[in-house]
Amino acid sequence: MDNWSIPSIDLERCTGCGQCAQYCPTQAVVMIEARPVIENPRLCAYCGLCEESCPEDAISLSFEIVPVPPTTKPKEIYK
Repeated sequence: MDNWSIPSIDLERCTGCGQCAQYCPTQAVVMIEARPVIENPRLCAYCGLCEESCPEDAISLSFEIVPVPPTTKPKEIYK
């Protein structure tokens, strides 16, 4: 099963201006009945242009915090 994140759209905040769909480089966001819809999530490049272009902050990209192991051992830092 594929796992990927897609932008969240708050339809209560959305005014239907269509900027998100206009700026989406992959056409993953489309306007249906004057509301944005992520019609094909597999097309979403998660680039953030829809979020940045929204004047009402109605679109947000979720993120996941992934711990990265340190490249230096803690004991070596304090020598």
